[in-house]
Formats: sequence, structure tokens, C-alpha cells
Amino acid sequence: MKFHQACPDLSCCAKLMVFSSLFQLCTIKQGTQPQSIKIEGDITLGGLFPVHSRGPAGVPCGEVKKEKGIHRLEAMMYALDQINSDPDLLPNITLGARILDTCSRDTYALEQSLTFVQALIQKDNSDVRCSNGEPPIIPKPERVVGVIGASGSSVSIMVANVLRLFAIPQISYASTAPELSDNSRYEFFSRVVPPDSYQAQAMLDIVKAMGWNYVSTLASEGNYGESGVDAFQQISREAGGLCIAQSIKIPREPKPGEFDKIIKRLMETSNARGVIIFANEDDIKRVLQAAKKSNLTGHFLFVGSDSWGAKISPIQDQEDVAEGAVTILPKRASIDGFDQYFTSRSLENNRRNIWFAEFWEDDFKCKLTRPGIKYELGRRKCTGDERISRDSQYEQEGKVQFVIDAVYAMAHALHSMHTDLCPGSMGVCDKMDPVEGRMLLQYIHGVNFNGSAGTGVMFNENGDAPGRYDIFQYQMSNISNPGYRNIGQWTNHLRLNLEEMQWSGGDRKIPESVCSFPCESGERKKMVKGVPCCWHCELCDGYQYLLDEFTCDMCPYDMRPLKNRTGCRPTPIIKLEWSSPWAIIPVFLAILGILATTGVIATFIRFNDTPIVRASGRELSYVLLTGIFLIYLITFLMIAEPSVAVCAFRRLFLGLGMCISYSAMLTKTNRIYRIFEQGKKSVTPPKFISPTSQLIITFILISVQLLGVFIWFGVMPPHTIIDYEEQKPPNPEFARGVLKCDMSDLSLILCLSYSLVLMITCTVYAIKSRGVPETFNEAKPIGFTMYTTCIVWLAFVPIFFGTAQSTEKMFIQTTTLTVSMSLSATVSLGMLYIPKVYVIIFHPEQNVQKRKRSFKAVVQAATVSTRLSQKSSDKQNGESKIEPDRSQFQSFLSYWPQNALHGLFSM
Repeated sequence: MKFHQACPDLSCCAKLMVFSSLFQLCTIKQGTQPQSIKIEGDITLGGLFPVHSRGPAGVPCGEVKKEKGIHRLEAMMYALDQINSDPDLLPNITLGARILDTCSRDTYALEQSLTFVQALIQKDNSDVRCSNGEPPIIPKPERVVGVIGASGSSVSIMVANVLRLFAIPQISYASTAPELSDNSRYEFFSRVVPPDSYQAQAMLDIVKAMGWNYVSTLASEGNYGESGVDAFQQISREAGGLCIAQSIKIPREPKPGEFDKIIKRLMETSNARGVIIFANEDDIKRVLQAAKKSNLTGHFLFVGSDSWGAKISPIQDQEDVAEGAVTILPKRASIDGFDQYFTSRSLENNRRNIWFAEFWEDDFKCKLTRPGIKYELGRRKCTGDERISRDSQYEQEGKVQFVIDAVYAMAHALHSMHTDLCPGSMGVCDKMDPVEGRMLLQYIHGVNFNGSAGTGVMFNENGDAPGRYDIFQYQMSNISNPGYRNIGQWTNHLRLNLEEMQWSGGDRKIPESVCSFPCESGERKKMVKGVPCCWHCELCDGYQYLLDEFTCDMCPYDMRPLKNRTGCRPTPIIKLEWSSPWAIIPVFLAILGILATTGVIATFIRFNDTPIVRASGRELSYVLLTGIFLIYLITFLMIAEPSVAVCAFRRLFLGLGMCISYSAMLTKTNRIYRIFEQGKKSVTPPKFISPTSQLIITFILISVQLLGVFIWFGVMPPHTIIDYEEQKPPNPEFARGVLKCDMSDLSLILCLSYSLVLMITCTVYAIKSRGVPETFNEAKPIGFTMYTTCIVWLAFVPIFFGTAQSTEKMFIQTTTLTVSMSLSATVSLGMLYIPKVYVIIFHPEQNVQKRKRSFKAVVQAATVSTRLSQKSSDKQNGESKIEPDRSQFQSFLSYWPQNALHGLFSM
């Protein structure tokens, strides 16, 4: 910086030089005047461009950057030319510029940007006087009203902190770090490119559209890469459904083998094939090289940010590894006017660009001769006749459009400000001299015009431009020229042509990048703690169904799960069918028993007055046969479809038939026992042995069963139920609801318990009467009947209760019960009545009347018979007893015929 002053003496000038040098210490490194481009104008804009790359250690600047530096710089000057020649935009006002080189280094750019604020630094000149006592005349430094730039986000952040202090608005053409959207810290910063938060949203939408939920991230160390990844991670957390497997930072100065380690780390979560990459071109290239070196071509699926975009340089010689990579780039267009402008630039017509000669040498690979500079041997000498695009490769740099839009945005804001503050004034009026920065910022935020590519240029409250991106995929197969193919756009929402995408080897199916694959139908997700995108699949087993993707729930008790376990369906209801094998056998036995019982009853009725029928005790026999008939009949009630009526009859007749049978037999055995016991004491017959008495006793015993059943009816009326627990095996496909009566196993046993008590009591009396001669009574046939019946029911108990846990419980228990009852009835029928029917039908000659004797004579005869039989078997000390005359005893027995004795004891 130089101060030009008019001083009449050297003392005054010396003081000014001291003040000037103090200020230069803040702005000039090592006392070197920074190089810059100065374009005169009524209003001056600042410009920051990475004309040179970052230099090696100790050197601020490196080689010239043709595209990102020279192309962008020339784009600003081209835009200034267009604006200054436009009669409708800032008429009679020319825009000038002070353009500086940032050398792609944030600290160096900060030093350079102090040039923009020196006019705003207040200097205290009160103690500086010339010899005549007047203050010095110090020319006013040029005032920069706004700055175009910078390029890198880290550079823009550094510069924005300084410009904010002096209220100088700044419009960037390439800085996309989300951090710069913080209006509280960077309120004077705006940009015509969308922030990386939009880019991150677009990349997230792409990832989700491809069905990925498990990806890794790669970021170059620095503001751009780290901020981009941070934005992606934050947005993905807010959106949910996406997990970051690895988040790896590429060091600014990577050591040898660093990229091989990065690939190894990525392979630790090999399922995360998708890699979100915010990195510079060099880092992208070295990542691809390391993947190829590790023989992982086609494994990683890259989603690259705009730093990759549609560039060839990062993938050169690594095309097979990059195949299928999806990249995004802010929506842009090539500006034809700039191409015409730039390709016409030469050393003669572009002297305002102080770095153009350096660009010329690099672009045409030649050397310009300059005074004092030794010419390099082996390098072609520049002739000056070379032409851009004709003698060198030329492709417009991608951010040229945004540089032009940034300059135009500043111009439109100044134009609106001039219209409001200086209506009708030609040139800059007093209200705009100087331009107030905070007011200009408001006008910048209010601009809305069609930019150089025909798209709208505007800013939101944070100074950000709308997000507009083109989406590319690098494809090699099935296209004539391998390269980037536009497959979609993103403008606040994604439009992606999935059918146009293709992957390694031309595959059209989108590869998967998931931690866990979707669960099969009927499987729930058991999440891995801390990783919401990873889970284990667990089958909903038993009677569970999939309530939601994370929960298995039990079906209602009357339902079972669908085969795919996505819901529940009603459980089929069954009952014991007549055609079932479990029913056929009991029904067959019952029919045979009913026919046999009917035959016996019919025979007894037909021969009702014959001696054998009368001797068998007709009254009790008919009662007993009725009980037997009911026992057989209960089989049909037990198999019939349950209803209220059927259930009522089951309760009534289940125990009634057995109760009737065993009450009659108990009465008979008790009568026989009492007769012979009484005969041992006296010849007087015992009481209550007449047929009427026997019937009364029998009906009293039966009434106990009936009373219990009717009490049961009153306490719990009969009804049907559907038992869903009885046939509920582990496999729900075999689950059935069983239609049944409301009779539990316990109530069924209680219903039979009284009959069993009668049966056991009858058995006891049969045992006590076993000594009575077989010729004289029915005690022994009744005894054999009861012994056999007890065996049948002893076998019934373990079978009935042993099947309580079986899925065929109802069928087995019903069959067991009915068969046991039919067998017990058959035993009684067969042992007590079939022999009599046989005699009546086949030996009618034995069914004749004999004369009767008194009770005393019969008892004495029976006693004699018993004693004789005992004496015939006694031998004492080898001595033989005197045997009675057998012929006399047999003649005695013949005198008391069997049917007569039976008639006496069995009436």
C-alpha cells in the first residue's frame, strides 16, 4: 500500500511513512507488495480466486491453476465487461474490480483480503502536521463495496470473518460448506451455489432411492470434506433409516500406505458397499487406486459430491473401479459468450490479467522470453501466435456460470439500490457514496433474475441459493462412448431414472448396500444395539403373528396365524364325526349291545311267566336290563353333535344307566347275602326281601343319582363350549377348536363316581356271598360280572387320564369311555342273562315248574349241602372220614330243583 501525500518538508513525510509502514505490517507478508488486478470503475468490487495452487512448505503459492483459477478470474472480468456495456443495468455507472490471488490457502487469502478493508480503517492523524501546521493531504484508498469469492469453503470462512467486521457483503461462486449458512456468524456471506446441506440431502435421497441403508463416508480433511460429511450424517439421522458403518477422514498430508489402510477399514464392514465421498480430486483418485490394488474392483459403489462431479481426471486409468459411481453436480450450463470471449484472449489483448502470461506458458507448454530470465533449454519458445482451443485443449470450467451469476447478483443489487436511493440521478449519488454495506446486503438478498444459464438466481434468508443438481453415473457398458451419463435431477426433490442406471458388467439390478437383508415373511427384526440398520431375523413361532416389523404378538385364543404369519385366521372348529374311526367302533359295539339287550328283553317278555324268567327276579331283571340298555344308548349321545339338549341328556344318562344296573345288582347281592346270613341264625326270613321291597330299595339308590344331576342342572345349566386348548399342538396348522359340552374331566368322573361306588359295593357283597353254593343262587355269576367290570374300569382310568395332554384327547377319551361302558354292560348282559335266554330258547324242557318248599326246608337243605361238601375234603392225621352217601344227597338236590331255588332267592 502506498500513501501519496503533498508535504512541504521531509519531517512531515517521515511521520507519514512511519504510519504507512505500521499498516503495511498488517497487510504485507515479508514486506512484499501483493499482486493484484486493478480495473477502474465508479464502484469497485473485490475478487478472490485460486489463481495458483497451494505451494510447498514455506512457499505460499505453487503452480498456476488454469481452470479453477484463470477461467474463473476471466469469467469475472467478462461479466464486468457485459454489465458495463449493458445500458439497462447500472446505466452511467461502471463497475471496477480489485482481484486477488488466494493461492488456495486460507491464511494467505486472509492477508490478501485486508486490502479490501484498508479504506475502512480509521486512522488517527491528529498528531501529524506539516511544517506550516496544516494536516497532511492523504489520498483516500479505493473502497471495495462487495467481494466476489472465494472458491474454497475454508478460504471463504476465513475471509468472511474479516469482511463481516467491516460490513462488506460477499458472494461466493463455489463455497458450499454448510457452516456458511449460519446467518448469525456469516451474515454478510451469500452464495450462488447451493450449500452442501442441499447436496447432502440430494445424496441421501439418491441412497434411499437405491434401497441402501448401510453406507460408509469418506471425507478429505478440511472444511469442505468434513462439513459435507457432517451435513450428510446429520440429515440422515434426522431422516432415519440410514446408518453410517464407517466415517473415515483422509489426512491433509497422507502418509504412504494411508489409502491402503482406508480400504482395509472400509472392508471391515463389507456389507456397506455404498461409499459417500466428499473429497478433492487427488484423494478420489488415490482411493480408486487403492481399491484397484486390493482387487476390489466392482465392490465399492461410490456416491460422489460435486468435487467429483463429471470430471475425468479423478478416474483416469481407474475407470473400471469407478464404474457405476453416482455423482452430483450443481445444475449448470456452458456459457457460449464466455467461450467466445476466452478463446479470443491473447497476450496482446489481455494485458489486464497479470497472470495471463503464466497461464499462456502452461497452456501451450512453451516459454516466454523476459528480460532478466534465462531461457530454459529443451522447451519451446512461445511465439504469441498460439490460440486457445486451436493449439491447446479447452473446456469451460464448471463454475464459470456461477462466477458470472455472482457478479450479476452484485450488479442487480447495486442497480436496485441506486434506483431507490438515487432516482433520476446519473451516476453515483451522495447517498451511495460510500455504499452502506448492510443496506447493500438487504438488496442482495432481494435479487431475483434469470442467470447466465437461464435459471433463476435468488437467495434465502441465510444467503443460500436454491439447490439444483444434475445426477450422473459413470457407465462403461452398453454405450458407445464410456463416460458420465445424466440419470436424474434434484431440485428440492429427487427425480432419478433408475431404469437408466447400470453397474459393473452392465448389470441393471441395483447392488445392495445393507447391513441386514430383509426378513422373510413371518420374521421379526431383532435390532442390534446401537446400530438401527442392523438386525437379526427371528421367526414368530407357535401361535404368534407379525404385529409389526419388530414385534411378534400372540393370536387371540380362538385364532391361529396365517401361513405367512402376517395376521391371524379363525381356528377351524371340529367335533367327533360319525364317520370317524374313533366313533365307528363304539357305535358298532353299542348297536350290537342294544340288539342283544332288546333280544333279551323281548325273550323275557315273551316268556314272562315261565319258571326261569320268574326265578331270575323279573322285576329287578327288567330294571337291570333297562340300565344296560341306557349304558349302550349313551354312546350315541356322546358322539352326537353337542347342543344344549344333547348336553342335558349326556348329564342325565351318562351315570344313570350304570346307576340303574349296579343299584339292581347291589340289591340282588345284598338280598342273597342277608338271606344266608339270616339262615345261619334262624329259620325266620329277613325283612325287605320281597320284590316290592327290592324295587323300592333300587329306586331309592337310583334317586340319589337323579338328585345330584338335577342339582347340577340348577347350579350350572348345560351349554356347549368351543375348547381351543384341547387341540393346540406346537404346529398351529393342526390347531382345532373342539365343540363340546361343558363337562370337564372332573365333572365327568363325578357324574360316574356314584355308579362306581355302587359297583364297588356290589363287588364287596359278591365276594361275601362267594361261599353260597352255585346251585342255589346267582351270587357267583354276579361276582364274576363285578370282577370283570372292575378290571374294565381299572383299565379305563389310566387310558382316560393318560391322554389328557394328547391333541386327540377328546376322541380318545370319548372312545375309551363309551367302549368301557359298553364292555361293562356286555359283561353284565353276557354273564347274567345270555345263559338264561339260551335255556329258554334252546332247552325249553328245563324251563318247567317244580313244587316249592318252605324257606326253612330250603335253608336246611342248602346248609346240609354246604357241610357235606366241606367234610368230603377234610382229612386229619391220615385218617379218612366217613363219607356220606352221595346218592342220597343227589336225590335231595334233585328234589329241590335249581329253578325252584332260584325262584326262592331271586324273587
